[in-house]
Amino acid sequence: MNAATPKSKPAPTTGICTSDTHHIWVRGKNLVNDLIGETGFTEMMILHILKTKPTPLQVKLIDAVMVTIMEHGLTPTAIAARETFLGAPESLQGAVAAGILGVGSRFAGTSGDCAVLLDEIVATDPRDRAKTARAIAERFVAAKKPMAGFGHPVHRDGDPRVTKLVAVAKAAGAKGEYIEAMYTLSDALNAALGKKLVINASAAMGALMREAGVPSRAMRGFVLISRAAGIVGHLVEEMEQPAGDFIWHLVEDSVPYVGDKPT
Repeated sequence: MNAATPKSKPAPTTGICTSDTHHIWVRGKNLVNDLIGETGFTEMMILHILKTKPTPLQVKLIDAVMVTIMEHGLTPTAIAARETFLGAPESLQGAVAAGILGVGSRFAGTSGDCAVLLDEIVATDPRDRAKTARAIAERFVAAKKPMAGFGHPVHRDGDPRVTKLVAVAKAAGAKGEYIEAMYTLSDALNAALGKKLVINASAAMGALMREAGVPSRAMRGFVLISRAAGIVGHLVEEMEQPAGDFIWHLVEDSVPYVGDKPT
């Protein structure tokens, strides 16, 4: 081999799925014999994404998260989906895609961002976790940046979903380190701000998913799966009780044009 010629890299492989004439295997399981009719959707999702046989704790916690985030009314993501469907009613998938494209750092997709901070706290010696939380809070306050998972425009006296999610986790036997870190971070943030910001569902979902072993980098994926189902619900309603045209004209009438109108 010429010294200047780079060594060939090994061919990439996949551990997800393969098939032959009579069989389909997914994550080492026979799809027909082991999974269809034998495994629930949440269990299958955990197996597929986390590559491990799901435990009862994981199923309970992730089920709770998926139910929590599926629906939250006429949010920007749902409106985007409905308006896309208005323009292209032949493309259900396009309308769903339009809706989930809006899941991100401002709407619905902040659980993973909060979980990164909880990871930072839990990685610290338990005796130093309050100190770590204070440092995180002071860092955000100094930068004048909002912290994912805290504050809510409607549930100003406390997000009712948080209490329920924590209760589900405790009843299921979660270890509780990430939940405790969430409350520690909340106390630190309120102290740094000098006022109270409520813990919202995104923080609680991030804590529960970490308790279930979901890495922070994968959390938005779980949220997207749930939100896709919620958006389909909006689109079925749009087929039966159309609101897209009304929303369009409501916006058009409510946002006046202030530019020049040359003759």
